Amino acid sequence: MESTLKGIRGCGAPGVLDVDDAATVGGGVGDTYGEDCATEDQLVTPWTVSVAIGYNLMRDPRYNKGLAFTERERETHYLRGLLPPAIVSQELQERKIMNNIRQYQVPLQRYMAMMDLQENNERLFYKLLIDNVEELLPVVYTPTVGEACQKYGSIFSRPQGLFISLKEKGKILEVLKNWPERSIQVIVVTDGERILGLGDLGCQGMGIPVGKLALYTALGGVRPSACLPITLDVGTNNKDLLNDEFYIGLRQRRATGQEYTDFLQEFMTAVKQNYGEKVLIQFEDFANHNAFELLARYGTTHLVFNDDIQGTASVVLAGLIAAQKLLGGTLAEHTFLFLGAGEAGTGIAELIALEISRQTKAPIEECRKKIWLVDSKGLIVSSRKESLQHFKKPWAHEHETIGNLLDAVNAIKPTVLIGTSGKGQTFTQDVIEAISSFNERPIILALSNPTSQSECTAEQAYTWSKGRAVFATGSPFDPVEYDGKIYVPGQANNAYIFPGFGLGVVMSGAIRVHDDMLLAASEALAQQVSEENFEKGLIYPPFSNIRKISAHIAANVAAKAYELGLASRRPRPKDLVKYAESCMYSPVYRNYR
Repeated sequence: MESTLKGIRGCGAPGVLDVDDAATVGGGVGDTYGEDCATEDQLVTPWTVSVAIGYNLMRDPRYNKGLAFTERERETHYLRGLLPPAIVSQELQERKIMNNIRQYQVPLQRYMAMMDLQENNERLFYKLLIDNVEELLPVVYTPTVGEACQKYGSIFSRPQGLFISLKEKGKILEVLKNWPERSIQVIVVTDGERILGLGDLGCQGMGIPVGKLALYTALGGVRPSACLPITLDVGTNNKDLLNDEFYIGLRQRRATGQEYTDFLQEFMTAVKQNYGEKVLIQFEDFANHNAFELLARYGTTHLVFNDDIQGTASVVLAGLIAAQKLLGGTLAEHTFLFLGAGEAGTGIAELIALEISRQTKAPIEECRKKIWLVDSKGLIVSSRKESLQHFKKPWAHEHETIGNLLDAVNAIKPTVLIGTSGKGQTFTQDVIEAISSFNERPIILALSNPTSQSECTAEQAYTWSKGRAVFATGSPFDPVEYDGKIYVPGQANNAYIFPGFGLGVVMSGAIRVHDDMLLAASEALAQQVSEENFEKGLIYPPFSNIRKISAHIAANVAAKAYELGLASRRPRPKDLVKYAESCMYSPVYRNYR
């Protein structure tokens, strides 16, 4: 985070607030043809290069309505004979497609059906996703997207974003200009080296940016035409992929060192040159050794956000803030133990420390002492400091060496146990029984994705804690019945945070991301948890209200950007929640002239 990143950059390096006003011009974005600014009952013309008609109109996913074209539209746009005579409403189309999707027994088939719909009828795709978010979120994103990435070469049919490989070195700006949209507001980019908990999937990691940006639109309301998924193909060290005849990426080992650094520098420079200062660049699923460095290097020169470090941290902090309303007390009264000390674990730990520091006014160095991390070599302690990676060093506290999680639980006696290890079944029965033995209501967060990599299941957590755990996971789990009571596990899904966060950044015209904006997002999410949710043991609100939640998060983030002087869109709207709602993309069909 900002405090940690200053240490990475060096004490004399500038922070995100130390920006030159002269460098913040350009990058303005807009709804070029007005189709989303108009009210839904206004007529619009489906412009492309020229007025779209007939056969071409039906094959443009942004404007295609299938059988919902009216009699007048069929006459005006030369659609007669190209469609059956029936006129079907969008609502009936939605029911039909959902019925078809529910027939598939294999999750990957559901994923492919949704991707086909996105490529054929964009508004219907988002209508389905918004109206059935709790059912379809696991289909278009985790856990199913993990399998989709593993098999991406086999199921690939049509590019949904930009693939920029080492072959394009020296020509990246030209490649960006090949993308047909010019008013880009959000880019999600990956190099595929650490896809979920599945490892190096190379070029096939494209499923992640595509899925993330679908959620930016469905959950956060950012227009799909303003979103750009990008995969940077620098090779892969996955031998199975290199030997797979269906692999779609470069068949070479990963570029490293100066070659990698220069390639990323060219990319970041080209993005700012082509899209301006105010395009949000979200780094996604980069390996630890690159993720922190990229965030530190570009955090003061670009509008950048790392969902694995910052988004995960923000959503977990929101759950912990909400848990205090459920249990009473403050964050400062807790002791935290993490299994996993990568970008997610250290990112969460740093944001917790920042929030405790903000609440107590204590130095952040003191607040970090309440937080302990276990990595593959055991508890991170001061005697290991010289051999630790730079992002782990702030968490090396004075303590004897401990080699495993169970011994660390018994020694540290945490009140909160958080898993970001990427390894399934690591919260064993002994571990959960141990933390439950000295906590009336232990907080247990098993955050690793996909479901197979979760540190424990919901059933295990509730059973082994005798129903006392306040529990949440990274992937969805079904409700659990224990001792005659139904327990509903919460899902600490980043999708709660990044769509609303992105909308807040875009609608305020923010030029940099600051830690306080992440804290503002966490607080807004925690405020959306109702008493009814608490009664079920939930520390997150239901996803069925996600657009309302995203609007409040966007408003909080935008308010903080204005407060910090990082917002460039003036004047500031009086009611930021209403303004956020007014900015949201609507998937309802438009009537064409």
